[in-house]
Amino acid sequence: MINSPVFTGKRYAVLGLARSGMTAAESLLASGAQITAWDTREEPRRVLEGRAELADPATIDLTGYAGVVVSPGVPLNTHPIAAHAARYDVPVIGDIELFALARPHLPAHRVVAITGTNGKSTTTALVHHLLQSAALPVRMGGNIGLPVLGQNPLGPGGIYVLELSSYQIDLTFSLEAEVAALLNLTPDHLDRYDGFAGYAASKARLFAMQRPDQFAVFGTSDTKTIALAQREAQLRSRDKVRIVDGKDLARLQPQWPSLQGPHNLQNAAVAVAIAESLGLSEGQWRPALASFRGLPHRMERVAEAGGVTYINDSKATNPASAAPALAAFPPNPDRRLHWIVGGLPKGESLDECAPFFGNLAAAYTIGDAGPLFADLLAPYTRVTRSEMMCDAIRQAREAAQPGDVVLLSPACASFDQFRDYEARGDSFRQIVLALNEEDRVAAANAARAGDPR
Repeated sequence: MINSPVFTGKRYAVLGLARSGMTAAESLLASGAQITAWDTREEPRRVLEGRAELADPATIDLTGYAGVVVSPGVPLNTHPIAAHAARYDVPVIGDIELFALARPHLPAHRVVAITGTNGKSTTTALVHHLLQSAALPVRMGGNIGLPVLGQNPLGPGGIYVLELSSYQIDLTFSLEAEVAALLNLTPDHLDRYDGFAGYAASKARLFAMQRPDQFAVFGTSDTKTIALAQREAQLRSRDKVRIVDGKDLARLQPQWPSLQGPHNLQNAAVAVAIAESLGLSEGQWRPALASFRGLPHRMERVAEAGGVTYINDSKATNPASAAPALAAFPPNPDRRLHWIVGGLPKGESLDECAPFFGNLAAAYTIGDAGPLFADLLAPYTRVTRSEMMCDAIRQAREAAQPGDVVLLSPACASFDQFRDYEARGDSFRQIVLALNEEDRVAAANAARAGDPR
C-alpha cells in the first residue's frame, strides 16, 4: 500500500467505502491521518469501526479537515457534500489526488494518465503491456485494476499508468502527469455536466494540470479532441504534443490478433506515442503489440476452432460501442461475421451499427431486444431468432465456415438474462470452450475407433 508522511497528523473525511474509498481510508490510516468515514452500507462501516470516526461528512462540522475524499460515483452536481465542504473551505478530492499529493515522497518515478470516452481501458492495459515487455517497472491503476493507493510503491525509475474517468479528473487537482493522453470525446455522462461542453472541459483539465515541458498525446477520431490538441500545441513546444491517427501503423495491424478494427488502430497509435514519449524504441514496442492479449469482454479472442474465431465483446452495451467491433471484420472476400446481438435495449435502433451491416454473414438475436433487432436486421442479412445465447452460439457454430468470426457484441445491457456484462461474457466463453471440447473429445474417440470422421 502507498502511504505518505504528507498525511500524518491531518484529518480527512472519506465518503463512499467501495473499492477506491476503502483503499483511500486504509492508506490515510496507515499514513497516520485521522479519518471520519461513511457509507450508506453497514458492512464497510464495520471494517473501519474502532479505527475511524463513523459519521456522514455531509452533516458534520468540517472545520480543520484537510479534505473530503469522495468516491467517483458521488454526483458532485447534485450531492450536498460539495456545497457543505465549500462552506468550510475544504477541498473535495479523490484517491487520485491523494496519490498526487503523495508523489514527492515516493521513489523517483513517472506517471502516464489516459482518458477519453471510449477505449481507455484497452489503451491503458496496452501501455502497461508495452512497458512491461520492455522490462520497465510498471503499475496500472485508476479506473482499471486495483486502486493505485492499494498497490506497493515502485522503486526508482518506475512508471504508474493510470486510466482516468472524467469523474476522477473532477476530483484531482495536482497530478502533473509526465504523459497525458486523450483518445476521443463523444457525449457521455451528461447527467453530471452542463452539456457536452462541460464534459469536454472536465477531460481537458488533465492537461491543465501538466507543466509545459510534459508530454500530451491526442487521437484524431473527432473534432473536439483535435481542437483540444491544437490548443495544447499553442501552449507548449510542438515536440511535447503528438496528434496521432495510426495511418503509419495500419500495415502492421494484421499482426495484432487482439487489436483489430479502426478503433483499436487509434488505441494502438496513442499507446505507441506514449511509449515513445517514455523512451521506448520501435524494436521494443513493435513485438509487444503482437503479443498483447487484450482485456476480458473487450474484443477478447476466446478461441479458434475449425478455422472459426470466437470473439467476446460483451462490454459493448449499446449500439455505439458495438459498431467498432462490426467494423473490425469486413468481408475477406465474402461476408464472414456471425453477430450475436441483443439483451436489454437502450433504444429502438441500431443506427450506429448500420454502416457495417454489409460485413454480416448472419445475425442471431437474443434477449428482450431479440424481436426488435430481428426485424431491423432482416433486410440486410440472414437472421436467426435465437432468444438464448447458448442457442445462438450453437447455431452460429453450425453456420460458420473456416475464416469466419462468431462475435458476441450485444449492443445492449445484460440485465434481462445476466447479472452484468461480465457474467454474460463469462457465459459466452464457457459455452464456446465447452462446445469445442465436446468436438475435440468426439474427434479423438472417432480416431480411436478408426472412424474417418
